[in-house]
Amino acid sequence: MSHSARVYLACGLTVKLIGIPPLVGYLVAGFLLNFAGYTLTEDLTQIANLGITIMLFTIGLKLNIRDLSRREVWAGSITHTLVWVGVITCCLFAMGTIAANFVDGLTWESAALIAFALSFSSTVCVVKVLEESGESKTRHGRLAIGILVMQDVFAVIFLVVATGKLPSVWALALLALFPAMPLINKMINKSGHGELLPLTGFILALGGYHLFELVNIKGDLGALIFGILLAQHEKASELAKSLLSFKDLLLIGFFLTIGLTALPDLNMIVLAIVFCLFIPLKAALFFGLFTSLRLRGRTAYLSSLVLSNYSEFGLIVGALTVSLGLLANSWLVVIALAVSISFIFTSVLYRNSHSRYHKYKQTIKRFEKPERLKEDIYPTLHNAEFLVLGMGRVGRGAFNALSKLSEVNVWGMDADRVKIKEMASEGLNVICGDGEDVDLWDNLDIQQVQLVLLALPSIQDSINITRQLKNAGYTGKVAAIARYEDEVSHLLENGVDKVFNFFTEAGLGFAEESLAYAHAQQ
Repeated sequence: MSHSARVYLACGLTVKLIGIPPLVGYLVAGFLLNFAGYTLTEDLTQIANLGITIMLFTIGLKLNIRDLSRREVWAGSITHTLVWVGVITCCLFAMGTIAANFVDGLTWESAALIAFALSFSSTVCVVKVLEESGESKTRHGRLAIGILVMQDVFAVIFLVVATGKLPSVWALALLALFPAMPLINKMINKSGHGELLPLTGFILALGGYHLFELVNIKGDLGALIFGILLAQHEKASELAKSLLSFKDLLLIGFFLTIGLTALPDLNMIVLAIVFCLFIPLKAALFFGLFTSLRLRGRTAYLSSLVLSNYSEFGLIVGALTVSLGLLANSWLVVIALAVSISFIFTSVLYRNSHSRYHKYKQTIKRFEKPERLKEDIYPTLHNAEFLVLGMGRVGRGAFNALSKLSEVNVWGMDADRVKIKEMASEGLNVICGDGEDVDLWDNLDIQQVQLVLLALPSIQDSINITRQLKNAGYTGKVAAIARYEDEVSHLLENGVDKVFNFFTEAGLGFAEESLAYAHAQQ
């Protein structure tokens, strides 16, 4: 193992052991290697770019295009960008005027460019945090991702205007993608479920990237659009999961490139810390806009918190403005350092966001508007006795098995609104909801529920939901699934009554079904 690989592992494992997401460790590793004399290489940059491309492609696979048409997404993103740039430009220019000896050459133009670079929230950081907490399909998760996509569009428009690099006339040929979709869908169907599936995903993501680059449009946008076009495919979710490990591994390169960008001096560190003092303002502005657009306080709070960081697109914008001579090179280092610190800020604070909401929910709810959006009206349960949370393959299997018992009233719940809508159209008893939402449990009638089954991939989500159920006065039993033996004891220690080891129970179920079939044939 090389020296640099040992540093990656040591930093990632160290922060993981103290309860902080590994991405923070990779950022630290980049700065440590920079200090040790390592420099940013072309190979590492390509790995980082590939990670971002695959990530945007997988975001597209999970994105419902109708989410972008919601007023809270487009109005929230546009208004936030305009207000933020205006306020931060004034703050930076005033800071440059007051501390002219400390802040070199800060004009109105350069202040506005820096403010614009800091207006973006990090797609990499936000998606990583949401995925690790299993909240990508929740109301606040979809809102945050919608805002990110809109911000990415703003970045592409800026890059086009700043460089004067207009799309080629051949860009109109991209419309041919629509009639070509049946052929692409057939290729995905033929790829099966093995190693050909992620390989097909790589080809489509990179194909979209290079196809858009050929017509002078940002390639990352092409990867995102390719993913969106394939989002309705029946294997979209499976394709995204098959790319998950590759994406996570490649994104390590991205976090390292931030630390290896340049080694800051004391002045740069101080300026980066000053920039990070604006992060609470960024969160407050998001929260104010979301609540004014009639979102619930919890949705506004969680979305604002996860978006409270600076973005890798800020580095791209900063690098472009430096290359055009609009900013001094030192500002790129300051922005890179501020981005790194903001990642740590979000990763650490979001870990306890749900328990913090429970503590301060009365204060947060004061900012809610009395009129609810249609999507934020609480669902109702009708005489539910069993409730299955998480309608993936395991949850759906448990739901179907319990539904066959005529004397039991079974309901299912999932945060994926599209999935729930499809199941409801089949006449099934299902509701859409986020199990970690304490307000949801306070508004649901769960007095008759005897058993809640948590068919969730994340044991931390299962633990959080168990706590929310207890806080809401639930007195029934809670069952959960685990993939590894050490997770079983951890769940039992945190209030879960019964834990099923996924692989052990699958084998037992297979044996029982096979034995019953054999006896029936005799």
